[in-house]
Amino acid sequence: MKRKRLVSGIGASIGMLILILDGKTALDGARTGIELCLKTVIPSLFPFFLLSTVLTSAFLGSSLGVLRPLGKLCGIPKGGESLLISGFLGGYPVGAQSIAAAYRSGQLSREEAQRLLSFCNNAGPAFLFGMVGAMFPRQWMAWALWGIHLSSAVFVAILIPGKEARMAAPSPGKPVTLSEALNRSVRIMASVCGWVVLFRVVIAFLRRWVLWLLPASAQVAIIGLLELSNGCCELLSVSDVELRFVICSGLLAFGGLCVTMQTFSVTAGLSLRYYFLGKLLQTAFSVLLAGALVSGTLLPCCGILLTFSLILRKTQKRVAFPEQLLYNKGKALRRTPPCCFEKR
Repeated sequence: MKRKRLVSGIGASIGMLILILDGKTALDGARTGIELCLKTVIPSLFPFFLLSTVLTSAFLGSSLGVLRPLGKLCGIPKGGESLLISGFLGGYPVGAQSIAAAYRSGQLSREEAQRLLSFCNNAGPAFLFGMVGAMFPRQWMAWALWGIHLSSAVFVAILIPGKEARMAAPSPGKPVTLSEALNRSVRIMASVCGWVVLFRVVIAFLRRWVLWLLPASAQVAIIGLLELSNGCCELLSVSDVELRFVICSGLLAFGGLCVTMQTFSVTAGLSLRYYFLGKLLQTAFSVLLAGALVSGTLLPCCGILLTFSLILRKTQKRVAFPEQLLYNKGKALRRTPPCCFEKR
């Protein structure tokens, strides 16, 4: 603990010194970060935060028949199909916030919630079509990016198996009112914007000191891995449209370090170990599918990936997770009669 405090103190001191020595860069970065929040982040995310909170409260725990086939394919517990709506359509980190809300209400177990984080937290259509679509000369590219993004999330759900379960009944209490949903959304939105501004300051310093030495494609990739919105804004600096398409697909899948911190801030109490695994797999799938599309080999590639994923999932179902093995072992020990532990 002392070492952690020492490292934090030294890091904060270095940050303060940098701000004093180069305050103009920090001011410019913070100013552009705030502008990005006001023009893009808040308009594209805040309505989804509000509506996903109300939707989760209204439908979570009741099975949605129209989404049940997809929910079964992804291993969603029966009654939790509404999580697919916020996870696939809500945008970062709306899906993670909905999963955390279901966990805190007792409707999802800890293990189930952590698994769902691996694929139910994705870029939303408002951000993708409103901001990313403008970076490409043809409209079908935005639709293709969205299709690849969702398909890769489904691949991740297939690869990371979950046990058959049903959503627990909602805990008794008043349903979320519009006023309560608004207050929660404002708090989450403030946290998200804070992270965006902070990472925009970091990017401003990197651009001033380091990034100008690298080619445009590498700059876009690094900026996008740190903060997704800024990385997407820089896509036009990549002149090759096909390369731009592949880079953008990977950035959308990974979400960036800033999205990871946003997810962490709205999922207190949940581990992100499955989240990191899911994002790495989704990024690999997205880059592979985007490359296959621009090279004309998309259909064979999708077929191979889907077949491989289904075979691997069947294999994984025969092998329990380490946590499940420990749980079963402990359960067996508790049920073993005392005579079984006598010395022989």
